[in-house]
Amino acid sequence: MPKKLPVLALSALLSTLLLLTACASGGGYNPTVFPFEVENEKLAESPLKTVVIPHVNLGTPSRNYLAEVSPRIDARISSYMKANGYKVLPQRDFKQHWNSAVRAFGDPVDPTTGRVNMKTFSQIMQSVRDRFAETSELDAFVFTDLVELDVPFNVGLKHIGRWDGVSRRPSMQGPGTGVSADFDWSMTAAVASLQVTIFDMDLKRLFVSRGGLDATDAIDARSSTGRYIRRRAILENNSYIDEGIALALHPLIEMDKYPGNP
Repeated sequence: MPKKLPVLALSALLSTLLLLTACASGGGYNPTVFPFEVENEKLAESPLKTVVIPHVNLGTPSRNYLAEVSPRIDARISSYMKANGYKVLPQRDFKQHWNSAVRAFGDPVDPTTGRVNMKTFSQIMQSVRDRFAETSELDAFVFTDLVELDVPFNVGLKHIGRWDGVSRRPSMQGPGTGVSADFDWSMTAAVASLQVTIFDMDLKRLFVSRGGLDATDAIDARSSTGRYIRRRAILENNSYIDEGIALALHPLIEMDKYPGNP
């Protein structure tokens, strides 16, 4: 069984919880690709074979409308990893160990503020790690956080938005047919990305990256002045999701036509 987390490793885990506010900005070079970090030497010494995808965020919980679609996205991540040679343990195993640890240490998320108690989170993860070490050959935890950013759709005449390696056009919502001539394209809209963070059984970070998914805002076709509103259907385009997954797991799993190569 892995030993109790040393102070330096615990500090590294806690500091990673703050990473989700890192900066952001298909086909061809895209300079907004996330600056991934990967521990190549450690992975070469101990290649990952068996992983589990936690049902909880590494950092602050996703907004409700993103949390609702996260199980579907996690299922696609699991399929993608399995197709590339990984064994992915059932998420229910993690949920069982997590719930047991929460009963012992308390919920790390404050329900009124959404803030994460990092010390409690680390205690729970150590307990979960220990249970997996007793019952499986688990190598790593693959955290899959859905995070939201703000970007403008102001690139070129087609009004493209670019972030975390993807290029997307805005959608419209409502009965209108066009965008007002004085629409302010410098306004930012909410967009979603998938952040993947992987920890080994010593709870040391091995990998972190992020891939863009799609906008969660749309242009309000009913507005005469022009504005963005929340989309009714969130992250329903599976091809966009699959692109974001491939970006977020590169270079752990090499992405074909990776847009970060000029």
